[in-house]
Amino acid sequence: MRGILFDLDGVLYNSEEPIEGGAEAVGWVQARGIPHLFVTNTTSRGRGALVEKLGRFGICTDQSRILTPCIAAADWLRAHNDGKAALFVDRRASIEFEGVPCLPDELESGARYLVIGDLGDKWDFRTLNRAFRILHSSPETALIALGMTRFYQAQDGLRLDVAPFVAALEHASGKKALVFGKPAAPFFNAAAEKLRLPPRDIAMIGDSIETDVSGAQASGLRGVLVRTGKFRQSDLDGSVRPDAVLDSIRDLPDWWEKHSRADGQGDRP
Repeated sequence: MRGILFDLDGVLYNSEEPIEGGAEAVGWVQARGIPHLFVTNTTSRGRGALVEKLGRFGICTDQSRILTPCIAAADWLRAHNDGKAALFVDRRASIEFEGVPCLPDELESGARYLVIGDLGDKWDFRTLNRAFRILHSSPETALIALGMTRFYQAQDGLRLDVAPFVAALEHASGKKALVFGKPAAPFFNAAAEKLRLPPRDIAMIGDSIETDVSGAQASGLRGVLVRTGKFRQSDLDGSVRPDAVLDSIRDLPDWWEKHSRADGQGDRP
């Protein structure tokens, strides 16, 4: 292996609490010069806020090292440039869609694309129904999902993420979502391109057996599961087999060194 993709929530922190050893593990990777990115399905904030948050936990990086579904989707929308997008994303993340023509919040038709992210407590029937009306108003309106994560670990327990709301809209409209984010292959491929490495040389480290491990493996990467965040022991009883299971991200340096020696790579990343 030559490169690493770090999931954020559940791997380096749980909501607003850092996971022990996270800063040290990332610092070790950075000191070794190992190519890496922070990849997350978080759509409730922009990259600047994520850089600031990581900094509070002792992890220094910059926006170029962070890949989110908002970035991937916004790049795609700007490239297509064939109509307005109705954004159902947190306002803190909407900054990533600069340059994308957007439908005014009060309208219920007229969008070429309907973009669904994590609205958290802002989801209610009226908001979800407006999304359905926009999607139903024209056969040309396409549904875009910013990830398909089912749930995540918050301070007060597990919370619904994007996927359940996307599934509701798919069921009601009969349309299939175009997914930007984990576990979709284009997202992992985009990360590999940014690292300039073949997928087989990259390890995805996450706390989700489906979104992180299975998605990475299906895209040709190696999937490493950590026993933190949303991890449950039952994750290991299914059909998906991680390439490795770590108790925590703090175990990454030792595991990487042993793997490198086993591959005959010595101290080379």
